Amino acid sequence: MLQTIITGLGIGSIYALMAVGYCLVFSILTFSNFAHGAIIMLGAYWGFLFCSILGLPFIVSLIFTAIITGIISILNERLAYRSLRERRAPSLYLMITAMGVSIMLENLVYSTIGSNFYSYPKVFAKDYIEIFHSTIGVIDVYSFIFSIVCITLLHLFLSYTKNGIAIRAGVTDPIAVSLMGANFNNLIRNVFFLSGIFAGIAGVFMGLRYMVYPQMGWITNKAYIAAVIGGLGSLPGAIIGGLLLGIVETIVSVYISSVIRDVFSFSFLILVLLIKPLGLLGKKLEEKV
Repeated sequence: MLQTIITGLGIGSIYALMAVGYCLVFSILTFSNFAHGAIIMLGAYWGFLFCSILGLPFIVSLIFTAIITGIISILNERLAYRSLRERRAPSLYLMITAMGVSIMLENLVYSTIGSNFYSYPKVFAKDYIEIFHSTIGVIDVYSFIFSIVCITLLHLFLSYTKNGIAIRAGVTDPIAVSLMGANFNNLIRNVFFLSGIFAGIAGVFMGLRYMVYPQMGWITNKAYIAAVIGGLGSLPGAIIGGLLLGIVETIVSVYISSVIRDVFSFSFLILVLLIKPLGLLGKKLEEKV
């Protein structure tokens, strides 16, 4: 059971990283950025380039990948979303555009790199460690630790820095923040950069755990499930939803069958929404006139 829970926390921590990226964008623009999965996929490819082809150390590769995917995320917002947003297009239009961006990026990888599967080189000195007679995957331990560190740094940034406080204020009342002199476009740029950073880190760990291929972005639907379970727009909810989903999937895979793992994932989502329609930590916001 200890091995199963730790494995679930390792997988769930990756889901949490991906879900945080979804929630950051949703919290300030109230639309689901479905292109986030494609950026995670690009992060996996960039990490593979740095780790395998260029032979850079893992930490250096992770940092470079996070910066690049952060820039890609900014470009995604600037080229695909900003014009719609400035013309006050409905959120549905932004979601449809995000789907189009995701399909475009996936097919761009198909046409340039191909559909081959790639595996990361051996990054850690050991594959497994023994804890209380349980065999624990090193990738599970490292992914959980990196996730905790990244989410803690995000919390500190949002709580104690000028830009972070401005982002939190923009989530609460963007009009008031603009009237106070803050540049709302810059706030959104910062949010997308942070979202891209988390996408890159999650993509590297996804590539380490599984394989790197163009369609791997669709796996991140699990992260969207985690974000909805926790409550879209709630960062703590995204973390809790990701960890819960990872544990549930692992327990089902080990004790029942991995074939029906996704059935339980979506059933868990439906059960949570039946009890709490806004997710575990979601809040109903009413517009005040």
